[in-house]
Amino acid sequence: MSTDQAVSPRMRAPKRRKHPSRMTFAPYMFLAPAIVLFLVFMLVPIVYSIWLSFQHYQLQGGGILGVRVQVFAGFANYIAVFQDPELLAGFGRLAIYGIIAVPVTLGGALLFALLLDVPAVRAKGFSRVAIFIPYAVPGVVAALLWGFMYLPGTSPFSYITKALGWGTIPFLDNPGLFGSLANIAVWSGIGFNMIIIYTSLRGIPAEIYESARLDGANEVQIAFRIKIPLVTPALILTGIFSLIGALQLYGEPTTLKPLTNAISQSWVPLMIIYRDAFITDDLPGAAALSVIIALGTVILSAVVLRITNRRSGGAS
Repeated sequence: MSTDQAVSPRMRAPKRRKHPSRMTFAPYMFLAPAIVLFLVFMLVPIVYSIWLSFQHYQLQGGGILGVRVQVFAGFANYIAVFQDPELLAGFGRLAIYGIIAVPVTLGGALLFALLLDVPAVRAKGFSRVAIFIPYAVPGVVAALLWGFMYLPGTSPFSYITKALGWGTIPFLDNPGLFGSLANIAVWSGIGFNMIIIYTSLRGIPAEIYESARLDGANEVQIAFRIKIPLVTPALILTGIFSLIGALQLYGEPTTLKPLTNAISQSWVPLMIIYRDAFITDDLPGAAALSVIIALGTVILSAVVLRITNRRSGGAS
């Protein structure tokens, strides 16, 4: 039998090579749904908001029968935004709220993560779920729950203080209102941030802890000298998340607004945007303020990230 006869027909058949265009086109087919969703629900609204922020409504024709048309206004809407005294006051309230909510949220999340990472702690799975559950509660529902606990007539805390002869606790009056709102954010946000930090802690090699314990370090020293420095990237990430969440404060004060006179329609910037867009029908002004807040959030997050990266790089 010759060599050609010994080789099977399958082995003699030439191998088909995949066409290069098919190989390069396949990834885009898988990415197409995500790209379409991003364009429709993210990029198009952003572009439309920027375009709308340079427009202005003008009544043409005069009288009652005039027609409202949209005309180019340049930077007039942006100038009006920066000249609005209510906006400056709203950012001031937002700053007070952020000074309370962001550090407490990060500190509480770091504390819980460090405690759960101690080897002697038991029921870690139950504890993680119990701390995380408040994050799963919708923001409006959480605000309503805490709102009833803040009202003097339904608050269990005020019931105790009244029984002791101290009167009711002014949760929904200034200046206690800032702490009450921050408490809702802290109660809801600690679990999510704790999971991120705890996951980062679990990624640290156990050999580092064993070496430190052999050198005589206790759990507190390990936490401050090893764990916290090594989870700095997670702390930066959660810090940026908390900062963005503070800048987007809207649901809590809007939900508590019917329960107190201390919250106005323009209490924070996002409430001003809602008022301009849906109450006073000033969509261009609301779009201009939205663009300013979005740019400010991106710039502030980038600055915080750059500063923390420089410090961590210098420390290393």
